[in-house]
Amino acid sequence: MLNKEIVSLLNKQVNLEWFSAYFYLDIYGYYADANLNGFSNWFQVQTQEERDHAMLFMQYLLNNGERVALQDIKAPQVEFKDFRTPVEAAFEHEKVVTASINEIYAKAYELKDFRTMQFLDWFIKEQGEEEKNTEDVLKRYDLFGDDSKSLYLFDAELSTRTYVAPTLTI
Repeated sequence: MLNKEIVSLLNKQVNLEWFSAYFYLDIYGYYADANLNGFSNWFQVQTQEERDHAMLFMQYLLNNGERVALQDIKAPQVEFKDFRTPVEAAFEHEKVVTASINEIYAKAYELKDFRTMQFLDWFIKEQGEEEKNTEDVLKRYDLFGDDSKSLYLFDAELSTRTYVAPTLTI
């Protein structure tokens, strides 16, 4: 049985992961509407990954005899004023997700909840990758985004990203 504080934090994370999927789905739609199909593809894949993360947290709770407490998912509140803004917002959002997972890990460490710590190890590594990948897209946009030909090539490169299901076993 998990500590009630851990259960509360994990349920909060479930909601954050669903919000993340919703947030990236909004960005996907923005880029698809602008006919930047590579950018839209990149964020569609991101949406799928976040959905899977939510499901993994839900499954961990269920596997430990805990009830999943779904909450309302608010609509994203980002105004896209240019093609750079969504990528920057995504990078900032990944930092929020990392901080949330770190908070759960710190509480698990404090409570000597080694099982939850082991479960979170994968997410700690994953968040490092998420932040780096998003920051890389932002940096590359800063390099190429002002030139339409370069943006076209960068968009084409982003269209090659494919979805890969997580390999975490619970």
